[in-house]
Amino acid sequence: MALNARLDHRNPLVFDTHELGRRPGVFQRLSREIEAPADLGIQGVIGVPEGAPVKLELRLESVMDGVLVTGTARAQAEGECVRCLEPVELELEADFQEMFSYPDADDRGRVKAEPADDAEEDEDRLFLEDGLFDLEPVLRDAVVLALPMQPVCQDDCPGLCSECGVRLADDPDHHHDAVDIRWAALQGLAGSPEDGEKDEMSGDAPRSARAAEKQEK
Repeated sequence: MALNARLDHRNPLVFDTHELGRRPGVFQRLSREIEAPADLGIQGVIGVPEGAPVKLELRLESVMDGVLVTGTARAQAEGECVRCLEPVELELEADFQEMFSYPDADDRGRVKAEPADDAEEDEDRLFLEDGLFDLEPVLRDAVVLALPMQPVCQDDCPGLCSECGVRLADDPDHHHDAVDIRWAALQGLAGSPEDGEKDEMSGDAPRSARAAEKQEK
């Protein structure tokens, strides 16, 4: 069972539950605006810039084994279109719900699982420390789930030209004339017959002149 270590109440993502008094059924609503921590999102794809405002709306409810936290995070995410690489901005709204258990919850009457199951369960559980909980890991998971894995600037973005890289949305008629590679070698020979004809014509002229001279003689 791993507890949160040394939570600092001055951290804007750390919340105090003492007002709930460990009385099941008591709840508290909180609103808070924080600055986004670093790497909040899908790294290298899209996310909330570090320091950008994130608005949190939370409901803390005391239950038998801990505090149930339900909330919504709102912010503006930034990234780039996976098709044309243009900047992308979108309004993010991430919903989440997480249970923060009391460290002594098992000692207060909760039915214990088998030892192996209990160990696996504890690895996934989050705990209160002196009535405090850290929302950051929950917020990170919620933001990643709410963001698109492949953001696009528009649903029908045609992307970039595979030949030259031009953005096709800016030039819908853009195209390249396709050349069959089997005939590419013959392109350099285009026009050579005409040249041959000219050479042939220029070669005929002296022979005609010599024949005329013989007739005169």
